[in-house]
Order: sequence, then C-alpha cells, then structure tokens
Amino acid sequence: MELVENTLAFQSFFTVTLAILVLFIGKGLNMRFAVLRDFNIPEPVVGGLLFSILFAIIHFTIGISVEFDLKARDIMLVYFFTTIGLSSNIMDLVKGGKPLMILLAATILYMIIQNVVGISVASLFGLEPLVGMLGGTVSLIGGHGTAIAWAPTFAEQYGIHNAMEIGIACATFGLILASLMGGPIASYLIKKHDLKPAESGTQDVGVSYDDRNPKIDYFAFLHAILGIHFSIMIGLLLNESLEEAGLKLPLFVTCLFAGILISSFITPKVSKKFTWLDWNARSMAMALIADISLGIFLAMSLMSMQLWVIAELAGPILAIITAQFVVAASITLFVIFKIMGRTYDAAVICSGFGGISLGSTATAMANMTAVTNRYGPSHLAFVIVPLVCAFFIDLFNVMLIQTLLSYFS
Repeated sequence: MELVENTLAFQSFFTVTLAILVLFIGKGLNMRFAVLRDFNIPEPVVGGLLFSILFAIIHFTIGISVEFDLKARDIMLVYFFTTIGLSSNIMDLVKGGKPLMILLAATILYMIIQNVVGISVASLFGLEPLVGMLGGTVSLIGGHGTAIAWAPTFAEQYGIHNAMEIGIACATFGLILASLMGGPIASYLIKKHDLKPAESGTQDVGVSYDDRNPKIDYFAFLHAILGIHFSIMIGLLLNESLEEAGLKLPLFVTCLFAGILISSFITPKVSKKFTWLDWNARSMAMALIADISLGIFLAMSLMSMQLWVIAELAGPILAIITAQFVVAASITLFVIFKIMGRTYDAAVICSGFGGISLGSTATAMANMTAVTNRYGPSHLAFVIVPLVCAFFIDLFNVMLIQTLLSYFS
C-alpha cells in the first residue's frame, strides 16, 4: 500500500484482506438491519457499496483517490464458476432443457430491447446512437469487462472519445441496481404466491442460514480444492484450444464447462473405485468455497468502484440507466416469472435475471445465493442461469454489437 501523486494504491494482498473485511462488515450490517435480510441484499453488496461511498467521500474532501490491484478478483471468478460446473452434470441440463431454451430465448429478446432503449434515450438527448449502445448490452448485459474491451473500438473507429468513461459509468450504475433489484423481486414473488422449494438438500452456493454448524473437515475442503484445480487445468487447455481455433471466450466459461464434463463423465466412473475423486457431489465444502470466492469477487468489484468518475457523467447516463432499470424490473416481474412457470424455481431465476439484466453473471449468482440461503435450494436455477448468462449471452452479445456497429457506421 503506497501513496503516489494523490493516489492510494492497494497491492493484491491488501486488496484481498480489505475485501474480507468488507464481507464481515456487510454481514454485520445484514444482521443488524432486518430490512437488508428481508430484501435479500447480498452481504458483499452492502459492505462493498458502503466502502465505495467512503472512498468517494475521501476523494471529494481531501483529493485522494483509491485504486486496487484486482488480479485476485479474476481468480476468484474462475474458482466460483468452476465450483458451479462441478456441482452440475449433463443430466441436469437434460432435465432443465426446456426451461433453459425458454430463458435463453427471453434473454436474447431482452438484449435487443435493451439496446433499443439505450439508443432511443440517447437520441432524445441529441447524442449519437453509439452512446446509447454503450448504455445497452455493451455495459449492462456485458458488464465492465465487455465495456472495457469494446471502448477502444468505439473511440478509435467511431469517434466516441469518452467511450471508456461512459461504458464504465453505465456498467457501475447497472451493477449497483442489479445487486439491489434481484433479491427484493424474488422475495416479493415468493411471499405473494407462497412458493416453496420443490426439493431439499445442500445449497449449490453457501450454506443455509438455518445451518449454523455445517460439518466440513479439512479433507473435505482439500478434496474440493483438488477437484477445482483439476477442472481449471482442463479449462485452461480448452480455452487455449478454442482461442487457436478463432473463438475467444472468458476463462471462467471454459472452466465452468470443464467442471460439468468432469462431473458428468469422469467422476461417476472413477469415483466407484477411488472415492476421493467424487467431485460430482454437491458437498458442503464445495458450496462453501463457492460462497467465499463469489463473496470476495463481488466485494472487490463494488468497493473498487470510482464513484467520482460516474458523478462527472451523470445527466444522460442517469436517464438511460433509469429507463433500463424500469424495463428490466418490469420484464423480470411480469414476463420471466410467468414464462418460467410461476414456481419457486421461477422466482429464484427472476433474482438471477435481475442480476444479469443490468449487472453481471456474478451479480446474478450472488442474488440467487442470497435468496436460496434464506428460502431453500433451487438446483435448476443454478444450472440454467449461469449457462445462459456466462456462455450463450457472451456469444450473442458479440454478434449483436457487431451488427449494430455496422448498421450505424
């Protein structure tokens, strides 16, 4: 940690340590204020937002900016999605085939609507349509990563010189709203329709709020770590092979699929002879690692937001994000819940859709984790939402962005 030219820089070790502190503070606030629990606001969101506001106050009052080394954040994201893959299998996909296709179709249609909304609002302010695209799937469905990746193209080839700032601002606002929207929507639907989980058992991520003493020993923990690392190695090889073939995907996507392949085709056969290779089980150790990695990732993402950058770009961006929020919440409540079957699983999926519609896949998973830890598991939601969000959406978003750029160029 060092102060250079009015910038306080946190190295990776200090960043992770602070993220853990943020999680504890978020947990403490959730325990202190019932309204946060009632609306299923994830603990890292509570702590992360509090610290980002604190850092913004420091910036505006004494002129010192805070920056973080976020390399560990990307590792946590890979860990998290690998655990989701290992907790799933091909049979889960077969069972969830129809809901998966329905959610995928609805999400693709929503992505088109999201770009139309962004472009329309930008046009009302006399801005270029491409600015509206930056307030559409580039930054919202796509998140910070997609916004950062596409900003140079918008700036260099299309003359939107502040594309990076606009994209990051929209992605940040979207992340905040997505984190705050999904849980309350699911809670409202569950209470209104008196919905109950169709199944019981271990959580996919984390442990139930009612289970205060989960039975996890160090062998179970190391067993889960070994499965995760083995899957990540396969995911790395798969990612490199796809990149050589011309298809570039985020590493966490290929690690997710590596986990699914291993749990579906390797462990069912091998674990009969070698019980220590049974990584397919939805063990408490695997769920706990998923909870920790997701919590640290989200805490680091939120606490590192530079809100003073957003403050300089408020005006039209606020109008675009407000319109996007109204559309996303309406579609989640009145469309997604209905087409997904009006069940408990549908309500949990709505919390995930609320996360991805304005935020990121990790936000969607955090929303669903908060809901299921309170009301009960939903294995279907944890299978189909990450597949739709982390794989199909990325591919379609690339094609959609390229198509719109060609149309408006």
